[in-house]
Amino acid sequence: MSKDISELANHAVIIGGGAAGLMTALQMAPEPVVLLSKAPLGAEASSLWAQGGLAAAMGDDDAPALHLADTLSAGAGLCDETVARRIVDAAPAAVEHLARLGVAFDRRPDGGWRLGLEAAHGRKRIVHATGDGTGREIMRALIAAVRRCPSITLLEGVEALRLIVEDNSIHGVLAANAQGQFVIETARVVLATGGIGGLFLESTNPAGCYGQGLALAARAGAKLSDLEFVQFHPTAFDGPSRPMPLVTEAVRGDGAILIDDTGERFMADQPGAELAPRDVVARAVWRRRAEGRRTFLDARKHPGAEFAKRYPVISAFCRMAGIDPAVDPIPVRPAVHYHMGGIAVDIDGRSSVDGLWACGEVSRTGLHGANRLASNSLMEAIVCAQWVAESVRNKNHRHVKARAADVPLPVSDPSAVRPILSLGLGVLRERHGIERAIRALYPLATGRSAASDPALVGLMIALSAWRREESRGGHYRSDFPDALPSAEPSSISLAETLDAACEILETESQSVGSAQP
Repeated sequence: MSKDISELANHAVIIGGGAAGLMTALQMAPEPVVLLSKAPLGAEASSLWAQGGLAAAMGDDDAPALHLADTLSAGAGLCDETVARRIVDAAPAAVEHLARLGVAFDRRPDGGWRLGLEAAHGRKRIVHATGDGTGREIMRALIAAVRRCPSITLLEGVEALRLIVEDNSIHGVLAANAQGQFVIETARVVLATGGIGGLFLESTNPAGCYGQGLALAARAGAKLSDLEFVQFHPTAFDGPSRPMPLVTEAVRGDGAILIDDTGERFMADQPGAELAPRDVVARAVWRRRAEGRRTFLDARKHPGAEFAKRYPVISAFCRMAGIDPAVDPIPVRPAVHYHMGGIAVDIDGRSSVDGLWACGEVSRTGLHGANRLASNSLMEAIVCAQWVAESVRNKNHRHVKARAADVPLPVSDPSAVRPILSLGLGVLRERHGIERAIRALYPLATGRSAASDPALVGLMIALSAWRREESRGGHYRSDFPDALPSAEPSSISLAETLDAACEILETESQSVGSAQP
């Protein structure tokens, strides 16, 4: 680290090197900011792997009101309509801003936007870059811009371990690098740490995305919301690679169909067929696999011979596995892809802790509700980064002093948590499986091992799923298969989590005791 830590005191600190963190840092310019990334920029960011693109009403036959209607429909009654309207209204301008930053979006021969169709969208409104390499192209442009920006101090290889809080106000960040632990004093922190896929065995997210921002926020006393809503992408490539390569929804938008190993098209009779909302498609694939069948995406007719040209990234990893999508069905299965829940924030990204903001997947703005509409995630991160940056800049700059506890903290390792959550919090859930997960996670979450932070996040997800006795969006309970007449967002804190888990454990212990002869 080339800079003395004391020189960074009282700068705003952004934690996370994905699209949300990079864009927030750029929008803060020319105010000095510190950007922490635990890996080299882009190496562990889910944004890098995004194949879909950004959803924005850019077409002549489209309008933000239509985009909003599709978003609300997919969200299954849990979207905040006011927030969603503001975000989708701002989406076209965000695409234009990225283009000015150097993102090479796909264009038609006449220079207009080449727009794609994805599930549950009523119009072609997905803006792509280099076909299925949108995330990689956006990250390339953002990383280059950040490295050029003189107001951004980039600290790579630095992991945030705790937020230092006094009287519900941020006072600093306890961080660590290869040389040891240190404190950055600040009254302003933005969490942009991404999702939770690394808590599961099968995910399209990098292994390093295991909800560390949620753990930081929870231990700081922040409220979290809708953690039970985990989106499983129905068409992750069924192979040994982790993260699991994604076969983007755009392939189904081009006409590819889902079949099993007998050749049966099992989504044909469903409303929307292969372009039904993701939760519907994921459950259909999951059930077919539970019946002992393998599942495939058949693109041999559509897009057929054009596949490699239209989807070079997918074509490359298929060919590495000995599959030519133009002549072979692509093996697919559901995998954890996106977390609709997160740190409860307002439209400007402010959490319930003074001086703490969140942006991107780690936040819960109200845009996604119970089920994210395809390609709304990158768009949300880019749009909201501007509002978060404005809010952080306008915050009174308090000079603070911070002191962390002398006990060193372990660097987190989610490996012990993955099999627990994968078994108990999958595509289909039920009470006993969730309770088994809670019993297994509680001792890990309350310990001081490398598994404690990942286990705490897993425990909060499990408690939220246990409380919601209905099926809605990405949360499906086989013991409560119907949705309740009205939907309310969930809310949970660290204290509530530990108290509720203790009650469940005590109830289980009493029932076991009473059953003894």
